[in-house]
Amino acid sequence: QVQLVESGGGLVQAGGSLRLSCAASGRTFSSYPMGWFRQAPEKEREFVAAISSIGSSTYYADSVKGRFTISRDNAKNTLYLQMNSLKPEDTAVYYCAARKRRGGSYYSKSEYDYWGQGTQVTVSS
Repeated sequence: QVQLVESGGGLVQAGGSLRLSCAASGRTFSSYPMGWFRQAPEKEREFVAAISSIGSSTYYADSVKGRFTISRDNAKNTLYLQMNSLKPEDTAVYYCAARKRRGGSYYSKSEYDYWGQGTQVTVSS
């Protein structure tokens, strides 16, 4: 099992940047593909980005492609999401998630087994 704790959220103006971090417990972090999801008020939780267990492959939602970058440091048991050119519509609670299975869809939240508590990102216009 793995425990996940997000940090780095906050209030930022449109066009600004934030970097989210997700610290994972346990010695098996490097075996888990990881993802970031977000949930705005009264909306479904949606996929943002994902990364394979060794970081060789990354996946992005069309809405964030070219603005967000997902990365991981397996030596530090940490997942990152660098968010640039932020827009008001990026406002949401951001969650990191880990999945045990390496195959299948990285885009579906049902494929993920462990979740953090979330960190709030608010982008003002």
